Amino acid sequence: MADFQKEKKIVQEYIEEFDNASNSSLSSVLQQYTTQDYYWRGMHPFYEQHGAQNVIDRFWKPFRESFSPVQRRIDIFFAGTNECDNGKTTWIVNVGNFLGLFDYDWLGIPSTGKMTFLRYAEFHRINDDGKIAETALFCDILSVMHQAGHYPLPPMTGAAFLYPGPRTHDGLQYEEQDPSAAKKTMTVLNQMIADLNTLNTNDAERCPPELLAKTWNKDMIWYGPFGIGATYTIDRYQQQHQYPFRDNLYDKVFNGHIARFAEGNYCGFFGWPNLSNKNKGGFLGLPANDTHAPMRVVDIYRREGDKLAENWVFIDLLHYLNQQGLDVLQRMRKINRTELS
Repeated sequence: MADFQKEKKIVQEYIEEFDNASNSSLSSVLQQYTTQDYYWRGMHPFYEQHGAQNVIDRFWKPFRESFSPVQRRIDIFFAGTNECDNGKTTWIVNVGNFLGLFDYDWLGIPSTGKMTFLRYAEFHRINDDGKIAETALFCDILSVMHQAGHYPLPPMTGAAFLYPGPRTHDGLQYEEQDPSAAKKTMTVLNQMIADLNTLNTNDAERCPPELLAKTWNKDMIWYGPFGIGATYTIDRYQQQHQYPFRDNLYDKVFNGHIARFAEGNYCGFFGWPNLSNKNKGGFLGLPANDTHAPMRVVDIYRREGDKLAENWVFIDLLHYLNQQGLDVLQRMRKINRTELS
């Protein structure tokens, strides 16, 4: 059983050097740590990029120019072999917030000159040569809009606030972990996924709380993406997210994951997309339509005992909305131009 210490060290060294690099040297640092065919996935409007220079030009340089100086504040860090390819690849994930002074407009969002947090989850695949071959960076752009006072969607069903790290303060799994703990964590995760996937074949059936209680603690916390919000306890999770989700969306298809892995009491996955569905009308304020829209989702979990206790979630909601004809960022740019004219 691999202990992932080599791969962890590579990512830790990369983060340290990259985050402390000047804007002019970002490309050279990223090239140093990545393969020539480096493949990067990002949320709308960044999408898929190939090669270090394209990643810098498309995401990092504009972001660093708008939020400066930037701090990376990591709450969760762990590694694992990918269950989706029978353990052929190794992945590392770090989750937390980027913190910066929002001094220049970003993606059409008006700057505030104030401290602003960008929630993120960043996955890296390390190849046999010790290079980063793939990255997936999910970030909550809607949370930045909310902090800037330009929230573009109907009121959230959950609560909106700056989400904390794990309650147990043990999310930074820099040291070697007990492999048996990871196995136990993955077993609980896979059971939960199987239970929910079975429900997706019956759109009319609401999930009974007893089903969730098989794999979730009663006082579970679900830190959902802005647009949906966070919920606490199984009962409120169902009221404030699961039932609105199941009542307003149909024809749900589970497409699987790109990476799913565990270490210690932590596990997670991302898909591209994880699932697709159709909107009956009402979800995120959208009218009913026939578009079978994809959802790109990240879930990061903490296990406590025999069940899941906390869940940090990212959904590329801007992409999901865009697939159904609503480009939130384009609308924001139009509003800004109108206000300035």
